[in-house]
Amino acid sequence: MPPSQGSAHPFRLLGVYAALLAVIYALVFFTGDHSPSAKLGIDLQGGTRVTLTARTPDGNKPSQESLKKAQEIIDSRVNGLGVLGSEVVIDGDNLVITVPGDDSQQARALATTAKLYIRPVLYATQPQAGAATPPATGTAPPGGTAPPTTSAPAPGESTQPTGEATTPAAEPTTPAPQSRVFPAQAPPTPTPAPGGLTAQQQQAKEIADAKALRQSTDQQVQQVAVAAMDCTKPDPLAGNDDPTLPLVTCSQDGAEVFLLGPSRIDGQEIADATSGLNSQQARHEVNLEFKSAGADAWSKLTGEYVNKRVAFVLDSKVVSAPQVQQGPQLGGRTSISGSFTAASAAELANTLKYGSLPLSFQTSEAETVSATLGLSSLKAGLLAGAIGLIAVLLYCLLVYRMLGLLAGFSLIAAGVAVYGIIVLLGRWIGFTLDLAGIAGLIIGIGLTADSFVVFFERIKDEMREGRSFRSAVPRGWQRAQRTNLSGKTVSLIASVVLYLLAAGQVKGFAFTLGVTTVLDVIVLYLVTAPLLMLASRSPFWAKPSVNGLGSVQQIARERGQARSKEMSR
Repeated sequence: MPPSQGSAHPFRLLGVYAALLAVIYALVFFTGDHSPSAKLGIDLQGGTRVTLTARTPDGNKPSQESLKKAQEIIDSRVNGLGVLGSEVVIDGDNLVITVPGDDSQQARALATTAKLYIRPVLYATQPQAGAATPPATGTAPPGGTAPPTTSAPAPGESTQPTGEATTPAAEPTTPAPQSRVFPAQAPPTPTPAPGGLTAQQQQAKEIADAKALRQSTDQQVQQVAVAAMDCTKPDPLAGNDDPTLPLVTCSQDGAEVFLLGPSRIDGQEIADATSGLNSQQARHEVNLEFKSAGADAWSKLTGEYVNKRVAFVLDSKVVSAPQVQQGPQLGGRTSISGSFTAASAAELANTLKYGSLPLSFQTSEAETVSATLGLSSLKAGLLAGAIGLIAVLLYCLLVYRMLGLLAGFSLIAAGVAVYGIIVLLGRWIGFTLDLAGIAGLIIGIGLTADSFVVFFERIKDEMREGRSFRSAVPRGWQRAQRTNLSGKTVSLIASVVLYLLAAGQVKGFAFTLGVTTVLDVIVLYLVTAPLLMLASRSPFWAKPSVNGLGSVQQIARERGQARSKEMSR
């Protein structure tokens, strides 16, 4: 049986692996933050835990079905953002999100209700002097574009078809309802809540009172609601407004107060949402694609509201209110723009893409989680792995003599590559290494030793047949690679299935085990096999005292002598 292709060029194969390591560590040291440290998981470096309490319009307890659905959607958003190592669990009537690191805003953003409606703007004004406007916090102002739309700071926002140049729109003068200024009258005093109300009843009352004032169809009540709107206070209607009624609300940054008409398009009509950089406008945008029904509604809406504004309303707040310059706009595509960063645009697109949550949530608790295992546990885990690795190397040296050194070198080569890959994955997709992931790495690298054992035993089988060490190595490799590939394929399939079906830290274990399994095959072909090919051509390594195969050669000689005696008879 001839040797496999490439086995005659061991130096070339070793050079390919050396080049691979050089590329990995060039990326580690010369890209990103240049730090060679891997990102640690919650159990090793701590994180942020946010507890979310469900809010229902009637104040009743949320159903378990709705909580499970919300958990699934938030978990999808976590995966969409590439936030590995996070956990989303149900705790009674609450959802608890734990994210590695100390950025609580990231955990809060994952729970955005994301009920999106597109409403026509009936009136827009600055907040009244009595209602303080909060300072800018870096959130996007209500500016939106739709290629269909393009945006500029309100009120000069505009929408126009894709591909046409944006021209600043003249500042519109939108008359108030009934063409009169809102009278300066005090808002109606809400009826004091009777004593003994439960938290759920009080919550339901706040939502009902807000709806009665801010979603009234009476124009005078609407005037009062606009005059009394305080954009600095938490909004009880967040995610709980009735889309069939008008709405008085604020922009996300509190710079404008809007009177909006009933919803014309539901966010469920969004087929896809992506974020990207508009190179012509030099700004980040969230691009939306509507389903067929939504595309028809968008065309009709832009046809009716030429030179008027339409608002993208997310959780009862206006995130974008562009002015329609031309209509009707066909194609079912639009975009939302404003003072987005790449991260904030990606978060909004991810939230809209994976759908609205079946419940509204409010943050009831946010805390920093200290490392539950800490540095001492990390050291203990690494020490256990090192002890196991040394035990494997000692066994290889005892059984295979100097061939065990080749196995040790291959294990070191695999470990160096794995660490570099883990560091890069932490930068690129936010992968965090927890203790379960470390266990997966240790087991995966340990499985690499199985490949050596299979290879060495196949060499012994060939030598028992009377072949020399030089000829036994390529033939043993040809037989061993089939067995090794079958075993690694089974291990990889198990890792993938475990990753898809598991949750929490088990995912980290499956992920690292799968990575090391793939790398094991690469090391086997580019390091272990070439090293043994070189050893088979060396007179020094061919000595039985060096390779530990003297007993096998003795068995081969005895078998040869026995066959000779039988033939001589």
